[in-house]
Amino acid sequence: MANLSLKGIFKRYPGGVIAVSDFTMNIKDKEFIILVGPSGCGKSTTLRMIAGLEEITEGELFIGDRLVNDVAPKDRDIAMVFQNYALYPHMSVFENMAFGLKLRKVPKDEIRKLVDEAAKILDIQHLLDRKPKALSGGQRQRVALGRAIVRDPQVFLLDEPLSNLDAKLRAQMRTELAKLHKKLGTTFIYVTHDQIEAMTMGDRIVVMKDGYIQQIDSPINLYSNPVNKFVAGFIGSPQMNFIEAKLLKTEGKYMVEFGSEDTKTSRGRKFYVDIPPAKAECPALENYIDKELVLGVRPENIHDEEIFLSNAKTGIIEATIDVAEMMGAETYLYLTCEGIPLTVRVSSRSQARPQDVVKLAIDPNNIHLFDKDDEHSILVSSL
Repeated sequence: MANLSLKGIFKRYPGGVIAVSDFTMNIKDKEFIILVGPSGCGKSTTLRMIAGLEEITEGELFIGDRLVNDVAPKDRDIAMVFQNYALYPHMSVFENMAFGLKLRKVPKDEIRKLVDEAAKILDIQHLLDRKPKALSGGQRQRVALGRAIVRDPQVFLLDEPLSNLDAKLRAQMRTELAKLHKKLGTTFIYVTHDQIEAMTMGDRIVVMKDGYIQQIDSPINLYSNPVNKFVAGFIGSPQMNFIEAKLLKTEGKYMVEFGSEDTKTSRGRKFYVDIPPAKAECPALENYIDKELVLGVRPENIHDEEIFLSNAKTGIIEATIDVAEMMGAETYLYLTCEGIPLTVRVSSRSQARPQDVVKLAIDPNNIHLFDKDDEHSILVSSL
């Protein structure tokens, strides 16, 4: 098994197109790393450079202690699982899984042993004589994984392997992949655009945008302490609410002001959220007094329960419900507060319905503040 080191990796295409810029990170042995981001962010290109399927324009890639920039893909001791499975349709499951071993001139008895072991791990022993066309999507994905497992590689590379599966099977395969990683004790590098996959499987997540790394962190830290507005909006479902606001300081206490107010007609209303003491210790706040910034609050941190409303000193708002989505165990409310669109996650017991005007309490302990111009997190950057 092996660790990986990527040092200042760039990928430039003819015409000046830069797909990946200065990708630098160290991946520990046996770690499960997720590369996540929107389409075109450079995550698959990065994976293909690790695999040797794309040439590295600039920078150094080490697998273990070996510089592999100019090493052929077959000699890198990696295995890649693709989105479309890439199975040979004319071969049986056994033949597909054994194909790479045959090319390496592995003895037949050893091939049988390795394929049988992998099939047992993946629970596909009963499928070994079938052709791919006789398999479901989930079974084909297991075969593709099995073909990688028999090679016993130092590193597994997985490029959106679950994107062709239905929602129920995707959820099941997420669990199976996490178990497989623990069982094999091998380094996994996994590409996805699905932040739920990233949050549920990865030891660490690399969030990418426009070819650049935005943040590398554990799932809980990405969720709780995003370094900028992009990461905050990308991680978490439904997406974080972003509200244009202003920072005030009164009698030594910070508060955020937002809403609307027309002094001529006396219409509109301003709302205020106190900055709790733990967050108010951030020295960067001093630079934003009486300035505009962006207030971020996740849907699950806006509450309609009476216990929150009765205990809240600030952060109580009124909003009109536009749409209520019943999700079973919970309900998503889409509201408008003084022209500001908000999404709130509430209990399925909630009686709120479209056109209702409801009172809500913003939890001040879980708010985020972002610079309006460069969108960095004001509070996280000062930790």
